[in-house]
Amino acid sequence: MVTAEALAPAGPAHRTARNRSLPSWPVAGILLLYPLWWALGLGVLIFPMAAVPMVFLLLRRRAAGRPLRLPPGFVWWVIFLVAVVASIAALGADPPGTVAERAGDRLVAVVYKLSMYASLTVLLIYTGNLTEAELSRRRLVRLLAGMFVVTVLGGLLGMVAGNFEFTSPVEWLLPGGMRGKGFVKSLVHPYAAQIMDIVGDPKPRPAAPWGYTNTWGNNFCLLLPWLVVAAWASRGSGRKLLAVIFLAVSVAPAIASLNRGLWIGVGLLLVYVALRYVLAGRLWILLLLPVVGGLLALAVTATPLGTTVQARLDNGKSNGVRSFLIDKALDGFTGSPVIGYGGTRDTLGGRNSITVGESASCERCGNFTVGGNGQLWQLLYAHGAAGTLGYLGFFAYGLWRFRHDRSPIGIAGSAALVTSFSAMLWYNSLVTPLAFMFLAYALLWRNSIEGSDL
Repeated sequence: MVTAEALAPAGPAHRTARNRSLPSWPVAGILLLYPLWWALGLGVLIFPMAAVPMVFLLLRRRAAGRPLRLPPGFVWWVIFLVAVVASIAALGADPPGTVAERAGDRLVAVVYKLSMYASLTVLLIYTGNLTEAELSRRRLVRLLAGMFVVTVLGGLLGMVAGNFEFTSPVEWLLPGGMRGKGFVKSLVHPYAAQIMDIVGDPKPRPAAPWGYTNTWGNNFCLLLPWLVVAAWASRGSGRKLLAVIFLAVSVAPAIASLNRGLWIGVGLLLVYVALRYVLAGRLWILLLLPVVGGLLALAVTATPLGTTVQARLDNGKSNGVRSFLIDKALDGFTGSPVIGYGGTRDTLGGRNSITVGESASCERCGNFTVGGNGQLWQLLYAHGAAGTLGYLGFFAYGLWRFRHDRSPIGIAGSAALVTSFSAMLWYNSLVTPLAFMFLAYALLWRNSIEGSDL
């Protein structure tokens, strides 16, 4: 029977208790529905969109009397954000050998990056403040494992249908002039692969749903450990077998990506995880490593993938460009060592001639981006020593702070951060790689508070 008390409005105590809880949907919605956001043309734009309700929900809970936790070492990240803002003062500078522009012309890209850094900071704080009842670590691990599955499926799509692309609903809504801009198109136009001449003829390199092949490779390394952890924690042997099969399948798009940084990252990942297990006294990992190595060698030598690997190793076309851009970044760092230049710059022509440049028929032809070939070089060039120290200091502090966590989450989370230090030599972290780094950090943080049991 329904009573008058049941029909009465909830009292202050009920409302306060409800306001203190944080729903999981802002985080789960990003991860679970990311293929939908990509297809709609939202992609990475979903992060600032989701940050708005996250901020509101955090402030509401704070107003209800529940304290807001900040991640360990957060002062380092604050130093980085302050450096990013301070470096805007140098936005009008034109370092030698770069294309001259007004500060206002560079401001759009800077505001975009700053908004993404701020949005991902909110994601980190929000995820770290969720409780087991609101979003369990087990479920978050499964969501991240699902993102690895999405990454591999996107890679397979890029292999078999490299020319697949379509106009997204968001893209349809944009004015024609804006829609054709390369930067805008990279945000709102879904495509399966980047067609690039790396080994002598144009070949598709997997990119879906991350926009760029390098981002695809970076995310592959960051997300791979979570599939293993999710399979480890599952009770059924069928799921474990399925994970092993899927890992075997993932080798194909990883090789087809022609991404040497990815290959190095996976190797570093395996070595780090093995080292952590050996230090924990779990010597059985020493028996497993040769088996994994042998299976990978067999996959490469007994299939056409071996030819792809050899062709990539024989064609180092990007080496000269990377060396050129690293030299430019370091030269720029000496010109503004404290706060950098506020953003990247385009070089005058290519590495062999200053006469090469963009035209109406070829946007950005010949103009390389200083700071566009790795997060470390971008930090040094765009935000100087202050920004670099804050950024590296935050993740290095996390690795040190959580070094004693030998749980599956502890090893997988720290492994993701370790591979990110390798990746910053050739990959940029915005947007999704940094999001996954933050989610790994949040899992380590919550493990230190709630206990290390998955």
